[in-house]
Amino acid sequence: MELKSRSKREVNESLEELAELAATAGAEIIGEGTQKLEAPIAGTFIGTGKAEEFAQHCQREGVDTVIFDDDLSPAQSRNLEKVFECKILDRTALILDIFAQRARTREGRLQVELAQLQHLLPRLTRYWSHLSRQKGGIGMRGDGETQLETDRRRVQERIEKITVELETVRRQRSTQRHGRQRNIWPLASIVGYTNAGKSTLLNKLTGSSVFAQDILFATLDPTTRRLRLPSNQNVLLSDTVGFIRKLPHSLVEAFKATLEEVVKADLLVHVADISHPQVEEQILAVDSVLAEIGAHEKPILMVFNKIDRLESKEVLHRNLERFPHAVAISATTGVGLPALLAELGTSLRPIREFIELAVPHEESAVIARLHNVGEVIECAYEDGYARLKARIPPHHLPEFALFIVGESQKA
Repeated sequence: MELKSRSKREVNESLEELAELAATAGAEIIGEGTQKLEAPIAGTFIGTGKAEEFAQHCQREGVDTVIFDDDLSPAQSRNLEKVFECKILDRTALILDIFAQRARTREGRLQVELAQLQHLLPRLTRYWSHLSRQKGGIGMRGDGETQLETDRRRVQERIEKITVELETVRRQRSTQRHGRQRNIWPLASIVGYTNAGKSTLLNKLTGSSVFAQDILFATLDPTTRRLRLPSNQNVLLSDTVGFIRKLPHSLVEAFKATLEEVVKADLLVHVADISHPQVEEQILAVDSVLAEIGAHEKPILMVFNKIDRLESKEVLHRNLERFPHAVAISATTGVGLPALLAELGTSLRPIREFIELAVPHEESAVIARLHNVGEVIECAYEDGYARLKARIPPHHLPEFALFIVGESQKA
């Protein structure tokens, strides 16, 4: 729908993205249409006359699915299905279908099913019988598909069961984060618009083989890998699900266990596709989702990816002026990655205490512990002692107090 509050450009960009989403889900695009209105029509979202006009076109072309670029109420979906006599999906249902295809881990499948059931629950009515001829296809995939003909009580029970299971996942992730804190390995979460090159960057930096392809939502399940910076600092780098404009709130709620990795990260690495015509709108969309999950105040390192695809450097220079500490890279060719690693080291360097120690040779466990929790800069053996210079987190000072010589300093 082309609301008068939205510009023609905004509408066209949103429809282009919807077409990409539909193609990603496996649909063949037959055509598109818009109607300019002050506000959506309560019963049918678009005007009844326009709905009948579109329905006739769809019948001539043999269309079996119509996708709306906005969320539809249950009543609007039912009324439109009667007019079009085919399956009606809104943007949320389409994204959920793509997520159902992409989820690989049990956690991912649970999160998708939860979002599907939450989207389905208010739409469970006696009118489902008129869809009985529709089998599978876009909007009907994933574990939520088996719940279409169940009653509200059973769906609600399933939602409650999944919620409990995902709470267990959240506790497990919390335990993992505590383990990382004991190792003093900071966590950097890669965030960004879908298809910005996040997984490609993770693969390039860590030598991993996370699935990466030039399609929307190529990867869904989060992946964390260790990265050793040139400064010999260990960092955990986490790849997260891509964001998108109009990201359904139900998905944000369902994926809290995954998105908690973003909320708890020490640094957010915001990857933006600088070659995309709507890169600035995509940056704003990511910022909006970060605000929704409570991560907008985290330290952010902007990374402008795909500079190898730029025909003009003007947009890059403009955005580098907006974000003074940003780094321009090509995750595919490797251009700019040394500068990114250096900036990561600067951004992630925690406040540590510089200490000098004299540890007797027989206290080998103390030396091993120092290597484990801190960064040993120098080590020399003399007169029965190991002389060490190191940087450690302040809360570990009591462990080494007996062996510290001189005064500690902030480093």
